Amino acid sequence: MYLPKLYQVTDEAVIDKFIQQNSFATLVSCDRQTPVATHLPLELAQDASGAKFLHGHLARANKQWQTFDFDTEVLAIFSGPHTYVSARWYNHVNVPTWNYMVVHAYGRPRLVTDHDELYAMLKQLVDRYEAHAVTEKPYRLDTLPPDYIEKEMRGIVGFEIKVNRLEAKFKLSQNRHQQDYDHVIAELQKSGDSNARAVAGAMAEHRDSVFGG
Repeated sequence: MYLPKLYQVTDEAVIDKFIQQNSFATLVSCDRQTPVATHLPLELAQDASGAKFLHGHLARANKQWQTFDFDTEVLAIFSGPHTYVSARWYNHVNVPTWNYMVVHAYGRPRLVTDHDELYAMLKQLVDRYEAHAVTEKPYRLDTLPPDYIEKEMRGIVGFEIKVNRLEAKFKLSQNRHQQDYDHVIAELQKSGDSNARAVAGAMAEHRDSVFGG
């Protein structure tokens, strides 16, 4: 991705948090010369050595898994809030733009063929999202009939991507002076659009790193 230094994020903790908060990704691979993509949740994991992995699964009927080759990288795109920024909010003549936050993760995929490994991945995924449910009885895989689980697992293909490279771009008006930056935040906070307000929040959070405390 086009990544001007001004918008580049290199802090691994910030990138990891972003991936975890925006885990519904777009996974891109190539079928010969044709790009193919699937939209799906991916779980970020890290081993004792610090290596990062993305865990996910596809419907077996989705032929994208057949394009996976350990010698060829795939791309996972994690998109965050984004919004239009009007040139009316500057105190000088300029053009409109778009603010956004995105992470690209590149890595080599491995199909998960071991039954217990795949089950553990699925259980972790369900447990993570059910933890947010306001209920005394969250949905749990281990409470389902074993034959039902086996049937459902036969209909999917699990995979793991070992992350080789991360590119993070938070384009948040860092190229503007402080007065314009603060005015953009104020205008976005007025918006009824949740994306716009989220971008305003991200700009406020990163303000000190842009202009100093």
